Amino acid sequence: MLSEPTLSDPVEIACLDLEGVLVPEIWINVAQKTGIDALLATTRDIPDYDVLMTQRLRILDEHGLKIGDVQEVIDSLGPLDGALDFLEWLKSEFQVVILSDTFYEFAKPLMRQLGYPTLFCHRLGITADGRIEAYHLRMPDQKREAVKRFHELKFKVIAAGDSYNDTSMLGEADRGILFCPPQNVIAEFPQFPVAMDYAQLKAEFLEGRAAVRR
Repeated sequence: MLSEPTLSDPVEIACLDLEGVLVPEIWINVAQKTGIDALLATTRDIPDYDVLMTQRLRILDEHGLKIGDVQEVIDSLGPLDGALDFLEWLKSEFQVVILSDTFYEFAKPLMRQLGYPTLFCHRLGITADGRIEAYHLRMPDQKREAVKRFHELKFKVIAAGDSYNDTSMLGEADRGILFCPPQNVIAEFPQFPVAMDYAQLKAEFLEGRAAVRR
């Protein structure tokens, strides 16, 4: 008979958001490169992801921007300063999974630069001529649902993110951490500790691990 996992030899999973934690915000950079200010909005500004994505796709269509135009911007991006060193350290201490509301069609160049960590995200609907006509969620609230599944597998989870769409994941985790969030998110979610650089984030993960092992 198989025995239940115990905390005598615990393995914690670190769940990270992607944009704003390891890499720049993709849509902000698209807005800056194209001069389309309406694309500056992110989940820091509009908590409802469906409203935000519907707005983004409409704006792309209005300006005739296709998947190649967006990928060209993404190809010019790289990890945030210090992100690679932090991620390498994190992988040495935890099992690491990236939980993101980006899309595989956007993320591939960034994953290459990050050393291909495990990524759970969504898919885009793209026409033959490259127009982005739809987006397809893996499932609603997939970040929180992934953490729930990890719990069912008897893992402890420490999670970090920067935005409204991360807060349900942080709440579901055994410890949730806000990383460089805007002030409005800090004010609305005071229950989560805040790290403003990678040294502080590293310390929060270590403190979180100690807490979940008690």
